[in-house]
Amino acid sequence: MPRSERLADQLDRHWHQNLRPQLHGLADEEYFWEPVRGCWSICQRGTSSAPRPAGSGEWTMDYASRDPVPVTTIAWRLAHIIVSCLGCRVGWHFCGQDVDSQTFAYAGTADEALKQLDEMYGRGNAGVRELSDADLEKPPTVGPERFPMEGIVLHVNRELILHGAEISLLRDLYRWQDGAVPGRV
Repeated sequence: MPRSERLADQLDRHWHQNLRPQLHGLADEEYFWEPVRGCWSICQRGTSSAPRPAGSGEWTMDYASRDPVPVTTIAWRLAHIIVSCLGCRVGWHFCGQDVDSQTFAYAGTADEALKQLDEMYGRGNAGVRELSDADLEKPPTVGPERFPMEGIVLHVNRELILHGAEISLLRDLYRWQDGAVPGRV
């Protein structure tokens, strides 16, 4: 099996067995749920309290150059995966459309976000599968990243696994908030 297939397969197994099933049934209320005050989220244009909201459409992503980043909602985490983890790299490395946080039209519903996620994941995974061993050893010619492509793919895999786990934890907290037991009345 070529290295590109192994790299794509690593993430594909996580995607199909862990992350994507965890997102099944995500509703808008949960998508926007704020577990603490002051969360960053996806907001209707003009309603963000963040210093520099990003986005080109009706919905924007809370943003500012700040460390540490406040606690974020599932909506914010999905947007981060869609644009920063996958979208930019799909655009730079796999001849996709240029994707960046300032011009992206963020999703105002959970269903729309999941469609964006599925599209970017599919394009990214397909692009990785097309890389040759020689491609993986060279730095890309486009984008700001200057280490070998294999390192970029591994970084994206780690990012999706990390942020997917964060989203899964937020879903667990939402379901169990205030001591409620999911599925019981």
